[in-house]
Amino acid sequence: MPTRGVVYVHSTPLAVCQHVEWAIARVLTAPVTLHWTAQPVDPSARRAECGWSGRPGTGAELAAALRQWPMIRFEVTEEPSPGVDGERFMYVPGRGLFRATAGAAGDIQLGEDRLRSIMASARAPEALAHALDKAMGTAWDAELEPYRYAGDGAPVTLLTQVG
Repeated sequence: MPTRGVVYVHSTPLAVCQHVEWAIARVLTAPVTLHWTAQPVDPSARRAECGWSGRPGTGAELAAALRQWPMIRFEVTEEPSPGVDGERFMYVPGRGLFRATAGAAGDIQLGEDRLRSIMASARAPEALAHALDKAMGTAWDAELEPYRYAGDGAPVTLLTQVG
């Protein structure tokens, strides 16, 4: 059963744009040509986004392929599919890769065991708040938000995995 998702390349140096397309094409086993636009937050960088469809787990493969370039900022989402949770990946230079389970509405889901562990280890309300922020990727969201906003209204490319 196929699923779908979106790749958001929020910022990449111009010299890396073609490499990003090749990485996405390798995962989707289909040619990829993205519509690159200037990233207003960093005028020397480019941004692009593309919707994709493929088998469950493709989002993780895309994130792994893109994190080969530590200077880019990106997000990859994968919608839930029958029997498979959705996922959200965020990458920020210097911070690394964040991965979370995502619900049908795109929000991050924390499992019961993870919540119990966080509650058991937090000794004060501030520690609980900090642990929950970390589990939800708040720092990644904060760093990516200006780049997301700058992409509002940008063109989107739709891609389908072959095979």
